[in-house]
Amino acid sequence: ILRILRRRYTRVSIERLICGPGLLNMHRALAEIDGRETHIDDPAEITRDALADPNSPCGATLARFCAILGAVAGDIALTMGARGGVYIAGGIAPRILPFLKASPFRERFERKGRFQDYVAAIPTRVIMDRHAALLGAARVAFQEAAGR
Repeated sequence: ILRILRRRYTRVSIERLICGPGLLNMHRALAEIDGRETHIDDPAEITRDALADPNSPCGATLARFCAILGAVAGDIALTMGARGGVYIAGGIAPRILPFLKASPFRERFERKGRFQDYVAAIPTRVIMDRHAALLGAARVAFQEAAGR
């Protein structure tokens, strides 16, 4: 996947994969690796098809997405010492929650070699409220305004 994406982008960061457009990037790269064509050009279509048939090429793409998301979340948890938990935000995770739970997400989250037991004790949660970031910002703004 990385080799294929490097032909298109000068720099391939993890953000090229773990977002909506990244899902499309990954789907196209996996299609190329598998030697098949894909005419999908909307990440939402990948998600819909994957949820309808987890054994489809779209299901394989979404499973890979979840695995990479889990690996990255585990790396961040380990780096930050996030013992209280890791909260996954964004538009994709709440829409695919049953798929995410059945995916390699958690296994990849915990696969950290000698730190596996440490990371295994860290809970992961998906933020379901679409406006959580705005609500948090509003609360901070309100508190600052009240404190003045």
